[in-house]
Amino acid sequence: MLDLNERLRLEGLSTTAQRLAVFHAVSSMPHATADAIIGAVTSAIGTVSRQAVYDTLHLFVDHGLIRRIQPTGSVALYEDRIGDNHHHVVCRECGFVVDVDCAVGDTPCLTAADAHGFVIDEAEVAYWGICPTCQGVATPGATR
Repeated sequence: MLDLNERLRLEGLSTTAQRLAVFHAVSSMPHATADAIIGAVTSAIGTVSRQAVYDTLHLFVDHGLIRRIQPTGSVALYEDRIGDNHHHVVCRECGFVVDVDCAVGDTPCLTAADAHGFVIDEAEVAYWGICPTCQGVATPGATR
């Protein structure tokens, strides 16, 4: 796996403290909002403009370095898990989001009944429910 400096270079992007801080924030806080990322970047490197962080997030998404998701009713969320077709489960109460690997085997809802001539290469699925914390249930291994 390439380190971030090499990945940026391969994309024709220069390595800056701000870009490194944004990527580190996204990596350390999966499914974070831009505001949370701005807070983490500011804590890491000091003063940075909101627009600069937004620009960096958009640049990283455009270059396939991070992924932007936006569950219905949510602001955009960012993650560094790319290159696979994973899905998400979202809590209806608090908005907590967790990655869900693709189903294997018989997956009728992920196979289009009629592709209408498209070559389909990805399915985007969002599962909705109530997380263990909002249920008041402790779940071994669950992290926030």
